[in-house]
Amino acid sequence: MKYSELKIPACKNFSGYKPCFSYENCLRDGCRQMNPTGKKILVISLDALGNVLLNTSILPSVKVKYSDSTIYWITMKNAMPILEYSRYIDKTFAWNDEDRMILRNIEFDILLNSDKSVYACAFANEINASEKYGFLLNKDGKIIPANEYAMYNYEMGIDDKLKFRHNEKSGSRIIHETFNLDYKRDEYDFNFSHEETEFIENYKSKIKYNRKFNYIGINTGCSNLFPNKKMTIEQHVDLINCLGNFENLKIVLLGGKEDTERNIKIHESINNNAKKNVIYTPTDLGIRYGACFMNICDIIITGDSFGMHLAIALKKYVIAWFGLSCWTEIDLFDKGEKLIPEGLECAPCWKKVCPYDLECIKMIDIGRITEIVKKLVIAKPYLKNVN
Repeated sequence: MKYSELKIPACKNFSGYKPCFSYENCLRDGCRQMNPTGKKILVISLDALGNVLLNTSILPSVKVKYSDSTIYWITMKNAMPILEYSRYIDKTFAWNDEDRMILRNIEFDILLNSDKSVYACAFANEINASEKYGFLLNKDGKIIPANEYAMYNYEMGIDDKLKFRHNEKSGSRIIHETFNLDYKRDEYDFNFSHEETEFIENYKSKIKYNRKFNYIGINTGCSNLFPNKKMTIEQHVDLINCLGNFENLKIVLLGGKEDTERNIKIHESINNNAKKNVIYTPTDLGIRYGACFMNICDIIITGDSFGMHLAIALKKYVIAWFGLSCWTEIDLFDKGEKLIPEGLECAPCWKKVCPYDLECIKMIDIGRITEIVKKLVIAKPYLKNVN
């Protein structure tokens, strides 16, 4: 074949360095299984694991609007496991020099940048795309909305009254509007592999899982970026001791690697009556295994953290308490209950350091959480059929 005769197939399967199928030449014989590239779409969603997971809710709408399309997604390395086995994403890229270089050399049709950070916006400027939505950087190095669609989201960042007092839109709705997508209240996109499903079943056997029990997951922590988005160790101990009085409950202790030490302290401090009903799950195996452990639960009790978003993605019944973060932006998709610090003028605030002795944490009503669980597992024994 001469160079002048070369025609690169507009097919997702064709890479240019090996055949799509062994001993078949796509260039000479044509595509055996054409998978059109269609519109090339790049999503930039880098920071905060919970935000990355929430932003997967746009994917069904993207596919509805651009049915023939290839979706590329760039994120931080630690967030990449969230996107594994997505039903919609064709290629995932890490935030590193090599992957950014590759993306700069692709001609995209659509750019969707969700992040209001200087580095994400600077990278969005560099991307060659016919249409850009979300956020960019101006010539003075200031973050700006790419167009009118991003204005509400943009103002949310610079207007505390709008963000903390007046906004009633969920984060999912806001990001849909930012990207000019039709909002249908689609849920998050998170999927298990066949191997992970087998792991879950094997783990159930290991812990002698029994459907006569309701499994209550307690997500104890949060990222170190906002350490005040979690209960105290003493509050967790009190909660577990209260729940330990119910004979038909098993309590599953959940957390990430940053929660290892506090989970040990919690487990050591609970009374013996509760301890016999507690399943202590590993905290150091990463996001994917953490999701596997969470998946055995019927109810998840959590603060506003990645664990909360993961529980939402897994379609669990979520009892979420809030303090410094914005509860209006969280959609539990009719499978949960929010506990908010009513009457507390300083909440939400998104402060990393509290000037008011963490009143929002002290206001968490352990008794109310216990009553909610009691009503769910006693008055509504069909809870297992909700998930």
